[in-house]
Amino acid sequence: MPKGMAVRLLCHTTFTQLGVAKAYQGAHSTVPAGKETIAAGVKLYTAQCASCHGKDGMGEGAPARSVAPSVTPSPALLAYMISRPIAVDEYLLWAITGGGAQYDSEMPAFNEKLNRDEIWRIIAYMRAGFPEPTATAK
Repeated sequence: MPKGMAVRLLCHTTFTQLGVAKAYQGAHSTVPAGKETIAAGVKLYTAQCASCHGKDGMGEGAPARSVAPSVTPSPALLAYMISRPIAVDEYLLWAITGGGAQYDSEMPAFNEKLNRDEIWRIIAYMRAGFPEPTATAK
């Protein structure tokens, strides 16, 4: 099994069998829904996530464009994943906050770089379908 698939399988299996750490159980967004939140989310996503996950969440950031991808596993296809049953709030918060070190993934942990409200804004942007920045400003 390719390493990327094994890493994702381990992460997803951990979540489905054990759930998330207690600090994330039952977590739901703490930011208001709406254009302002999504507009803030696109700025944060662009600055923190798009370089790997691509501007549209399809994993087409810098690692995908290089001849020999330098990120293992390859960045998640967030635009696809966000619509899957596993993409509940507590899972997304846990994955972004904690990163992938525990699964031997190069996904960085954002727990010291972003506060929870900033992470929720990124999640709101992803849930909105990765709209273009100009679409969120209207």
